[in-house]
Amino acid sequence: MESGLTAARRSACSNLSQPEGGDIQLLDEDNPQFFPDPRESDPDGLVAVSRTLGVDRLIHAYRNGIFPWLKMDYPPFLWCWFSPDPRMLLFPKEFKVSRSLGKAIKENRFEIKIDRDFRSIIEKCASVKRSHEESTWIESDLIEDYVRLHELGIAHSIEAYQDGELKGGLYGLSIGNLFFGESMFHLVPEASKVCMAKLVEIAIRNQFLFIDCQVSNPHLESMGARETERSLFLDLLEEGLTGEELSIEWKKET
Repeated sequence: MESGLTAARRSACSNLSQPEGGDIQLLDEDNPQFFPDPRESDPDGLVAVSRTLGVDRLIHAYRNGIFPWLKMDYPPFLWCWFSPDPRMLLFPKEFKVSRSLGKAIKENRFEIKIDRDFRSIIEKCASVKRSHEESTWIESDLIEDYVRLHELGIAHSIEAYQDGELKGGLYGLSIGNLFFGESMFHLVPEASKVCMAKLVEIAIRNQFLFIDCQVSNPHLESMGARETERSLFLDLLEEGLTGEELSIEWKKET
């Protein structure tokens, strides 16, 4: 659940000038299901680049432990696909509730909704300014593809409201018995954390193996997420995808 672009990964993507002739593979637009083996990428985790995203490619990326993370800011404006090592995972029963979060939950400070306004959540994640980010990585084409994933019942949002106004939220993908967190935002303190607490509650109730948080940052670490070697993450990923697909009525999980 990325909350800031690291210099290393921005550099890894920005240094690509001619991917067609280099070591990083340019994905075939006619074969969206193919990705190189992420186990063979370097610790920064740059696996491949592509001209477009696309719903089919996104689904197969997550099922292979890969996610899109920023578009090159110069021609040919390729999307960069990553599988970093280590990987930040939150195992639901390891979730930590801080004193301030516990107080917000106890006071019912927020009304929590699920999948009420997915588009607004992802657009807010794209537009809210963060001191540690130079610019957003959530481009318009990414928004449209994730909205389509939401319409297919794969991507979901958890939203926090006060007096009917959206104050925070998160979104991600539910595949197998796993949740792949993408981004979160808050306009008032604790708003995004109460959404994470609700996600953890859903994860425990439905026996999710882990919540993928992608890369380390202090905010996620404070909530109990921890770094896991990529090789172990990919083994756990395979385990989480081999079982029967969960049938969750997300809107009723509130």
